[in-house]
Amino acid sequence: MSKRHLKRLAAPRKWSIKRKNITFIARPMPGPHPLDRCITINMMLKDILKYCKTTNEVKKILNSNGVIVDKKIRKDHKFPVGFMDIIDIPKVNESYRIIFDNVGKFKLEKIDKKDSENKICKIIGKKILKDGIIQLNLYDGKNIIVSKDNYKVGDSIVIGLKDNKVVSVLKLEKGAFVYIIEGNYAGSHGILEDFKGQNKSSTILLKTGDKKIETLKQYAFVVDKDVVKK
Repeated sequence: MSKRHLKRLAAPRKWSIKRKNITFIARPMPGPHPLDRCITINMMLKDILKYCKTTNEVKKILNSNGVIVDKKIRKDHKFPVGFMDIIDIPKVNESYRIIFDNVGKFKLEKIDKKDSENKICKIIGKKILKDGIIQLNLYDGKNIIVSKDNYKVGDSIVIGLKDNKVVSVLKLEKGAFVYIIEGNYAGSHGILEDFKGQNKSSTILLKTGDKKIETLKQYAFVVDKDVVKK
């Protein structure tokens, strides 16, 4: 049985929280994102959006269908949300996308309603099922069936959240706009300039601002340029 809490000092680096004023913090429940790649709805509403001061206030919002994650109502304050998840807060008519700040900590970026209809998902695996059916395994735990094998591991797809259909493909290729989601450069983003190596541990060269960085290819998450607000 998993523990219900963990010490703030031992919390993942991506969590934007105060670590020394309170000893413990609620642990995310098992769900679409592992512990080191998510935050709880509780943390999101209290520590990032500052909508609430207490967990009881968070629970009241959730019990009134106040938080929608990827177009599904969520009522557990420990439900995990992660990178590129779409958050709708109906009572204030606001929508957000979860991204990273420039030091690799989770933050919420306000988006237009039309942008909340779709979500960018990274392909982390593929399977061929019975009768040659192709299944894409996505970064957020989703699996999606596609009719044609036009996708590679490492590419991203834009899916419609209401029908779970592929809207477009964002290829992991030279010229792609990429977010770095792990490692020392987590939170950095820019143009992919080149690849180095031929295997899973190969690296990429990324131009971000006026500098270039090199990091593992597997840390790259292709997104649309509009994801980053100027």
